[in-house]
Amino acid sequence: MTTRKRAAKKSAAVIDPYLPEAGNFGYRVSRYELELEYKVAINRLSGSASITAATLAELKTFSLDLSAALSVTKVTVNGKRPAQFRAAAGKLHITLPDRLPAGAAMTIAIRYGGTPRPVRSQWGEVGFEELTEGALVAGQPNGASSWFPCDDHPAAKASFRVQIATESPYFALANGKLLSRRPRAGMTTWVYEQPEPTSTYLMTLQIGMYERHRMAKNGVEMFAVLPDRLRDDFDHDFGRQPQMMKLFTKLFGPYPLANGYTVVVTDDDLEIPLEAQGISIFGANHCDGSRRAERLIAHELAHQWFGNSVTVQRWRHIWLHEGFACYAEWLWSEHCGERTAQEWAQHYHHRLRHSPQDLVLADPGPRDMFDDRVYKRGALTLHTLRSHLGDTNFFALLKDWTTRYRHSSAVTDDFVGLASQYSDESLRSLWTAWLYEPEVPPLDTGS
Repeated sequence: MTTRKRAAKKSAAVIDPYLPEAGNFGYRVSRYELELEYKVAINRLSGSASITAATLAELKTFSLDLSAALSVTKVTVNGKRPAQFRAAAGKLHITLPDRLPAGAAMTIAIRYGGTPRPVRSQWGEVGFEELTEGALVAGQPNGASSWFPCDDHPAAKASFRVQIATESPYFALANGKLLSRRPRAGMTTWVYEQPEPTSTYLMTLQIGMYERHRMAKNGVEMFAVLPDRLRDDFDHDFGRQPQMMKLFTKLFGPYPLANGYTVVVTDDDLEIPLEAQGISIFGANHCDGSRRAERLIAHELAHQWFGNSVTVQRWRHIWLHEGFACYAEWLWSEHCGERTAQEWAQHYHHRLRHSPQDLVLADPGPRDMFDDRVYKRGALTLHTLRSHLGDTNFFALLKDWTTRYRHSSAVTDDFVGLASQYSDESLRSLWTAWLYEPEVPPLDTGS
């Protein structure tokens, strides 16, 4: 093969066809340490990233994902300046002075800064976003590069340490355990440690005029971070979260994180809530004293098991996140004596049968990966599986799934294979109909 053909083949290779520009080859990151400063009034982010990685092949050049809104001023690799570094098309390209062999350790230090903004994608803007009084990060699926250099695809998990300094009136939240909070000269520096392997898109920053409150502990520490003006409505709207946590740990297995669970409510309205590792983010519009958002509260909590701990290797398998979290909504409703999962299944099955029949659940395509049909059809698939296995085997399967792939990544075939161990009969026809055919099959649940 000629050099030109080899280069063309390499340039055509992608980690995930749904996000062909995201992710990088040649190495695997094990840890990120970020030391950042953010000035709210002028939307200015600056700081450094120290990235611990190992080469997967002999390496002379490599890249990291980084938004064009952020400029890099200095790079070192293992303490040495590279032969060259340059930023282009959302990538930081680094050329080493000497080749590194496969299995070599790399410590990459990067100084950078700029005016952060969301990354534009076909699903809208994702990543770092200014609020009226503060900022947030909504990273799914490819927004991590809007605030730090990274290997941004879901299977690339690492531990994190995040140090963020901002003006003292503001509360700054990142993932993991708060190690320290140090005020000095009008700024406060917050340090967080996220020890569990975490996908880059699940890392977040939340900065606002917030107060942090400890909620009732029910085996898992639970916190609320929100403006004081929303406290009374929060206590009503989110008041059943401890019972929700108790139910989900019973059905799905132990809560997968050591440092508890935090709900953030921003002072601004948000179109949809979103999940991060150990954190869920809601808008003020989800906290109005009506308890209308409770299904979303259940959905985001369930993602701590399905999506955050057990994460897809590629985005085509996203039903393993959203179908499971949607089904958790139905399980909570059933537990509360409201609509049963069967009643929800009948309701949404009728709706899907009268929707376009052009979506294959196991590979919906990038345009439709966040389509509501993925969520509801995924939940219907699980409900059908539950009826075939029976409750004892079905919930044993879910616990096995969350244990076996804890803080790891998986694909649809992994779940299909594991489910076969809980059934005396072949499930092939169920999977074919629900996962691989576009037409919505009859709701065969035996009731």
